[in-house]
Amino acid sequence: MRRHLCLVTLALLVLQAFPIFAAPSDGEYLVYFGTYTDKAARGIYAYRFQPATGKLTPLGLMAETPNPAFLAATANGRYLYAVNWKGDEREKRGDTVSAYAIDRKTGRLTFLNKVDSKGEMPTNLTVDQTGKTLLVVTYTGGNITGYLIGPDGKLSEPTAFFKHTGKSVHPVNGPHSHGVIVSPDNRHAFVGEVGLDQVRSYSLDAAKGTLTPSDPPFVSVTPGTAPRHLAFHPSGKFLYVNDESRPAVTVFQVDGGHLKEIQEVPAIPPDFTGRNATAEIQIDQKGRFVYVSNRGHDSIAVFAVDQSKGTLTPIQHALTQGKTPRNFSLDPTGNYLFAANQGSDTVVQFKVDQNIGKLTPTGQPIEVPTPVCVLFVKAQE
Repeated sequence: MRRHLCLVTLALLVLQAFPIFAAPSDGEYLVYFGTYTDKAARGIYAYRFQPATGKLTPLGLMAETPNPAFLAATANGRYLYAVNWKGDEREKRGDTVSAYAIDRKTGRLTFLNKVDSKGEMPTNLTVDQTGKTLLVVTYTGGNITGYLIGPDGKLSEPTAFFKHTGKSVHPVNGPHSHGVIVSPDNRHAFVGEVGLDQVRSYSLDAAKGTLTPSDPPFVSVTPGTAPRHLAFHPSGKFLYVNDESRPAVTVFQVDGGHLKEIQEVPAIPPDFTGRNATAEIQIDQKGRFVYVSNRGHDSIAVFAVDQSKGTLTPIQHALTQGKTPRNFSLDPTGNYLFAANQGSDTVVQFKVDQNIGKLTPTGQPIEVPTPVCVLFVKAQE
């Protein structure tokens, strides 16, 4: 009995000294916002986010850099990469890609290095599933470039480079790559070519950072569609592409590096007659719902996914309470969606209904100057 009391006393002392049942800090996230810096914005901003309560705490400017229009991070949360549309004007280096180390306690970004994007206006980038390769596409010229990610997070000189050719009916006249994504099995990369009305396909060797065009190298869509960004179903069987000009979503069946179009569904309500262009597309982690942003209708379109067929059914158009929702992102818990209103300097937080996928605004939008990208990284105490 005396021994038992001693053990209980020791356990209580341990609990008092180490409050292990306190809310874990790893349940919090850093939310980074890429911006256009031609007005008030100066670079990459951040907030601290608590999914348990929905609370957001401003952290301020994390890195001063020109036009970080799109952001991506390694899965381990150690490194962040940003495209720079105009590059560093003082160095006259042209358009670039910047690498940063992430301080997951404070959110601060430490500059590592900067590489040439091998084309004007880099618009999108992605890290492969192993964290070894970074792929970047450029709007002007229609290029895709690969880089190896070093153990220290720095980017190598280009390890792959392809320039698309041809033209379609799009007013931009010629190749303009806008989105890039890597397949869940990490064997293929796909590019949305708004200027050519194509989705390009490549085989990926992530260990070497190299790409090989598929055979055939692309699938064409209806002229004037302008495929922009891409989202994979978790199964890898279906690929969803938001069509900027129509505006709509095209659904593809995936067989390795080959695509077969199986559906096109409008992204705006049938009674909307104003101008509209889609911007971003995402799918939830379980592959149940697809989300697309509309610039013009200023909404997030919500679609239910048929798990066997991959096809979409529209279920909602949630207004973003601001102008020109460009990029948006689902948080890692899947319970929230943050939409960046480029034209009104706000980011709107939505609660996601886990049963039906619908979005409900949670309160007042937060202020971010000219926000155009949203990226979540797990925080650390």
